Amino acid sequence: MCAELSRRLVPDTLWELTAPLLPRFPARPQGGGTAPLAERAVFTAVVYVLASGCSWRLLPDAFAVSPATAHRRFTAWSSAGLWAALDRAAAAGTVPGPEADWVAA
Repeated sequence: MCAELSRRLVPDTLWELTAPLLPRFPARPQGGGTAPLAERAVFTAVVYVLASGCSWRLLPDAFAVSPATAHRRFTAWSSAGLWAALDRAAAAGTVPGPEADWVAA
């Protein structure tokens, strides 16, 4: 995906706040599987779906994240309370600039 689009959807300040809040996914005990995706790429894809209102299955290929993976992570992050944690951070004033409005929305 275009780095410019990625940085516009998820600026570095927002990513620095978000990254430590993301739950870690354990390695598969049986091994194998596909290589893990970069968390920022998946988060950016999720942000795109949430901000644009497109359906998960219409997630553009440019994100290099499958719709199933994006939705699975969104569900896991929602269950882990990520969105509430980001909202608290925005309310506490730890999100600088225009990103605060996005996080609080």
